[in-house]
Amino acid sequence: MSELPKTFDPASIESRWYAHWEASGQFRPDRPNAEPWTIVNPPPNVTGSLHIGHALDNTLQDILTRHARLKGKDALWVVGTDHAGIATQMVVERQMGAMSPPQKRTDLSREDFIAKVWAWKEESGGEITQQLRRLGCSMDWANERFTMDEGFSKAVLKVFVDLHKQGLLYRDKRLVNWDPGLGTAISDLEVETREIKGSFWHLRYPLEDGSGFIEVATTRPETMLADMAVAVNATDARYTALIGKQVKLPITGRLIPIIADDHADPELGSGAVKITPGHDFNDFEVGKRAGMAAGTMLNMLDAKARVVQVSDGLIPADLLGLTTAEARKAVVAQLKAEGFLIAHVDKEGVEHDAEPRTIQTPYGDRSGVVIEPWLTDQWYVDAKTLAQPAIEAVRVGAIDIVPKTWEKTFFNWMENIQPWCVSRQLWWGHQIPAWFGPDGTPYVAETEAEAQALAGAGVALVRDPDVLDTWFSSALWPFATMGWPEESDPTLGGRYPNDVLISGFDILFFWNARMMMQGLHFMKDVPFRTLYLHGLVRAADGAKMSKSKGNVVNPLGLIDQYGADALRFFMAAMESQGRDIKMDEKRVEGYRNFATKLWNAARFAQANGIVASTTLEAPRAQLAVNKWIIAETIATVQAVDLALADYRFDGAANAIYQFAWSRFCDWYLELIKPQMVGDERGQIDDESKAVAGWVLDQILVLLHPFMPFITEELWHAMGAREHDLIVAQWPMADARSLDPEASREVDWLIRLVQEIRTARNELNVPPGARLPLHVRDANAATLARLERQAPALARLARVTHAEGEATGGAAQVVVDEATFVLPLEGVIDLDSERTRLTKAIAAAEKERDALSGRLGNASFVERAKPEAVEKAKADHADKAAEAARLQAALGRLG
Repeated sequence: MSELPKTFDPASIESRWYAHWEASGQFRPDRPNAEPWTIVNPPPNVTGSLHIGHALDNTLQDILTRHARLKGKDALWVVGTDHAGIATQMVVERQMGAMSPPQKRTDLSREDFIAKVWAWKEESGGEITQQLRRLGCSMDWANERFTMDEGFSKAVLKVFVDLHKQGLLYRDKRLVNWDPGLGTAISDLEVETREIKGSFWHLRYPLEDGSGFIEVATTRPETMLADMAVAVNATDARYTALIGKQVKLPITGRLIPIIADDHADPELGSGAVKITPGHDFNDFEVGKRAGMAAGTMLNMLDAKARVVQVSDGLIPADLLGLTTAEARKAVVAQLKAEGFLIAHVDKEGVEHDAEPRTIQTPYGDRSGVVIEPWLTDQWYVDAKTLAQPAIEAVRVGAIDIVPKTWEKTFFNWMENIQPWCVSRQLWWGHQIPAWFGPDGTPYVAETEAEAQALAGAGVALVRDPDVLDTWFSSALWPFATMGWPEESDPTLGGRYPNDVLISGFDILFFWNARMMMQGLHFMKDVPFRTLYLHGLVRAADGAKMSKSKGNVVNPLGLIDQYGADALRFFMAAMESQGRDIKMDEKRVEGYRNFATKLWNAARFAQANGIVASTTLEAPRAQLAVNKWIIAETIATVQAVDLALADYRFDGAANAIYQFAWSRFCDWYLELIKPQMVGDERGQIDDESKAVAGWVLDQILVLLHPFMPFITEELWHAMGAREHDLIVAQWPMADARSLDPEASREVDWLIRLVQEIRTARNELNVPPGARLPLHVRDANAATLARLERQAPALARLARVTHAEGEATGGAAQVVVDEATFVLPLEGVIDLDSERTRLTKAIAAAEKERDALSGRLGNASFVERAKPEAVEKAKADHADKAAEAARLQAALGRLG
């Protein structure tokens, strides 16, 4: 047994233990006959670095993995990274641009550029995996995967080809989120909506027959160059007679119909809406309902979002080549000059070209440019068909979504799902396995030779240059990481379905739902039995963290300052189902203090001959205090088991925290602490040593999934071990060791000591003063307890049981049926103490009532910042509690 240093230093133990676990294969111990248990990590981008959301997500996964391993299961936590098409290509292109002389991607062949990306990946792509190690993640690094490794890529190509053969994947012309800066379609998750100060223009479109005008409004007047209709509501009496007539557009002179569609709301604006199906998602659907084929919809922008000529050739030449901002300025000027712009009149009666508005504007989260809805040919998955089995799986409970509140959102999205665009205009990624013939016919196959066979000999083929969306490949993560399609066992060696998936709710549809679709389609079973969705980690004020706000918290900085264990425990203790977490560094510091308290408890044990337990079962005990702590330990094991079974991470963490800090450290160790005999400290009895060593072992095992580093260190510090803590055995909640009467006695002792300590503290009794303790109305059981626990009461409460009635001023405390009286005559100035308490009560009540008045003021509650209202509520509760506490103290004096 090595003596622990006086000071707990997380940094000195974390790297040492992690390297030991990994080198000795402890993350995948050899357990051939054990029950398989499997979880896959959401693969972080290979370009990424650990952020606070990763810290939460991976902490929760590691808790479950370490817990399963301690339960004796063959626990596998699959780890890997995502190739992150856009992000990785941007990183490498940025590096090339910084070279001397600067290089562009297009200066290289596709093959040479991809080789450069692979070189970057080998050199710099592992940063986040090292950071996950710092967090303590017990992942199966020996079998680390990458979404573009050879085996995984083979699975991706097979899925694409099979879906195409089955008619579930096809090429179509639809609107996409187009990033002009990157020159590719992007997913909704890669679109960042910003509030921009913009304008709302009102336009007059003349009717073709010259009988009048119809008024429309828009935030994007330049798109009128590609307008194809004006929509009105069929129930709007103002426009009933106009439905079917035509409008002659200003500038282009294009004739477009007035159509009826429910998209037009009679209550909004003029009730008429300009329809540009090639540049607006809502308008695209309106156009389809009106019978417009996607191929006939006008597209006025090129891939760089510059104006191009449309199929009818009606856009004036002087507008071609302009950016959208330049086109907007030119179009507005021409509309105004020709009398088609309706002026906005402000409150002062001043005319303006447009009404000022705050516009929700989509931006590319990486490029930072405005996203354009753009009509283009892409590859799509028939998500509606694939969604049906996933919907049914959740309905019948084959997949359990925790918390249940997310089911409604899941069903709503899945039942209204749109075709899934899976192609991206990049070079880095899984190149789409499709080859085009001279007439544009695509031939889809896993190899070029197979595509050539489909097309026929002599047909010249050109491969589609696009790559697949990274969500397409990561949707295969639960089974393609396990050897599919080569592995023929439908359970993949007992690893499929996975036991649970931990995920942020923000990727429920982008990743979780798509894994359900692909897993059910290709594996004929759900990808995981349980889907646990956690919230976001927010700033201390509840705001969403963002670099622009400057409120991002670096988890590695917190680890440097407080240790990984403290950060992990904070994440677990604050993870309450269905709620976001507010970052609170003080609480992280508090959990570092918790680790320090446990460290000091182990040092106390070492100093008093308490060593590692040699038994899994609780030692035999005769003393009430030992029977009590054994019962408390069993109750804690039961509480943690139930909490983890229900994915109540906060409940499990708090059960361990309260037991270890309060019951074990604050009470049990104090109760068994040896008394001084003269100048020498006595010895702890052998029974208590054995029990204390066993309880400390149970605490270390229970706490290990949450705080792996300090628990492993203390596990070995307490004596020789046959194995590391990471592969120890989870405690058993053995009810045979319970002794209800002993538990009741020690609980009674603790309550009595707490009441006496409170009275002494509130009445300013000097800490060193020893007081007689008189008792009234005590039954025989209480008197017997008083006699048995006299040494503990003398040491912990500094009182001695006295016979007879107390005389003079005294404090009184009540525990169960008995009243305990502490004579204070000559110990404190009773009159001065009454005066002090009376003044303190008045001050507390005054502040309490003032705060109550403020909270009762509707104007304050409605207008004040939410944090100010919350602070007032907290202050009111504090002052009310203080007044009640002081009143009780005054009452004790009689």
